[in-house]
Amino acid sequence: MSTQTGNGLGRVTIPSILKKKSRGEKIVMLTAYDYQTARILDDSAVDIILVGDSLGNVIMGYENTIPVTVEESLHYTKAVARAVKRLPVITDMPFLSYQVSHDEALQNAGKFLKEGGAIGVKVEGASPFRIETIKRLVDAGIPVMGHLGLTPQSVYKLGGFRTQARKPFAAVDVVRKSVELEAAGVFSIVLENIPSEVAKEATAAVEIATIGIGAGPDCDGQVLVINDILGFSGDFIPPFVKRYAEMGEVIKDAVSRFSDDVRSVAFPAEEHTTKMSDENREKFYEILSKEKKR
Repeated sequence: MSTQTGNGLGRVTIPSILKKKSRGEKIVMLTAYDYQTARILDDSAVDIILVGDSLGNVIMGYENTIPVTVEESLHYTKAVARAVKRLPVITDMPFLSYQVSHDEALQNAGKFLKEGGAIGVKVEGASPFRIETIKRLVDAGIPVMGHLGLTPQSVYKLGGFRTQARKPFAAVDVVRKSVELEAAGVFSIVLENIPSEVAKEATAAVEIATIGIGAGPDCDGQVLVINDILGFSGDFIPPFVKRYAEMGEVIKDAVSRFSDDVRSVAFPAEEHTTKMSDENREKFYEILSKEKKR
C-alpha cells in the first residue's frame, strides 16, 4: 500500500507496482547513479529508480557494462539510496556477480540490500541456471526484476547492441521466457530492443509488469538512461531514445560564461565576496605589519 510522503506523492512499493498493471497505469523507470539525481527523481512522478550497470558507459567511461564490479555498483547504489525516501531502488547485478554459483549470487544480491540500501536487483537472461538463481533470490526475500531481449552483458555473444527477437522462433522464445521468469518469481521484466509485436505478446502473457526500452508502446512501462534523456550522451542517440533536454549544451554555455567572467575579473563580484569588519581589518593589518618587520 502507498503511504503519503512530504512531497504529496505516494510511496511506491512492489505491490503498488503490480497494481499499476492491473489498473492500466503506465510505469515510469529512470536510471540514477548519484545522490543529487536520485533526490530529484524521488521528488518527481517517477515510479522506480534503477542503478543500472549502464553506469559503466555513462559514468565510468567503459565501452560497455562488462567491466563493472560489485564494489563499483555498490558504491553508486549507496549514493542513490541515501537520497531516496519514496521510490524503490533496483540495482543491476553486474556481470559475473550471479553467473558463477547460486550461493555467490545470493551473497552479492544480499549486499545490494544490506549494504547498498536497494530494495531489489535486476538479473539478465532466463537460462535454466538463471531461472534457478532467481528462484533462490526470491525465496530469500529479495525482489528480482528480469531482463530479456538485448541483454547488454551478453554484448559479445550477441555481436553488438542489435535488435533481438526479429525472427519468429526467437520472438516466441521471448514470450516463453517471460512466462518462465514470472513463474520463477520476478516482479517485473525489462524488455529491451525487441520488435513491438513481441513485446506486446510478452506483456499480455504475464500478470507482472513489463518495462520497455526500445520495445514499443504496449509494455506496462518505459525506462531510459537519464543521461540520454537529458542530452549528456553527445552526438550518439540510440533510435529508441527521446531527448527532453540538452543539458550538455547548457553546461558548456555555463562553463564558458564562468570562464569569461573569471578572466575579465567580473567574478567574484562584491556580492560573492566576504570581508572583515572594520575593527578586525585594522587589527589584521596591524599584526601583519609587525610580522613583516621581523
